Amino acid sequence: MIASRKFRSTPFRDSSETWAAIVQLLTHTNQEAKRELELVAGTASSCIADQATKTAPIIITCEGPRTRIYCLYDDDALDQSDFNETVLGFDPLKGEWSVSLPCTKEDLTWVQASLLKHSSRVTARDLSLGISDEEQTTASAAGGLTLNAKGFLGQ
Repeated sequence: MIASRKFRSTPFRDSSETWAAIVQLLTHTNQEAKRELELVAGTASSCIADQATKTAPIIITCEGPRTRIYCLYDDDALDQSDFNETVLGFDPLKGEWSVSLPCTKEDLTWVQASLLKHSSRVTARDLSLGISDEEQTTASAAGGLTLNAKGFLGQ
């Protein structure tokens, strides 16, 4: 199962406020994780400011469902019809968790180094890779099996 949320970013709120809102959603019951995510706030905010999260999600994995978080920008951030910042019906940081931030290729090296100084659970990936790396990891964990949803649904 995958949960998805869309957060309103600039100009509705700046990138630091956007990261703070995302952290609040993820950690409303987990103060230890909140402290760890706050340590990477500057770096995460930089990825949000670069609009990396417009087309590539922040991916949160844990022992429960996966969560994808996108950000809305410009007119979309001001439109009140497409965002969803509601609380999740599960703990998105249950057990062993990780957060993968999308990042522009030009900034990837420094962003990865900066994140590593504060957390081994928060990493960055090239936004042009989309989410294929995580999907491959999931398929490997499932013994190489993948579900072809279109084939399953007869499409």
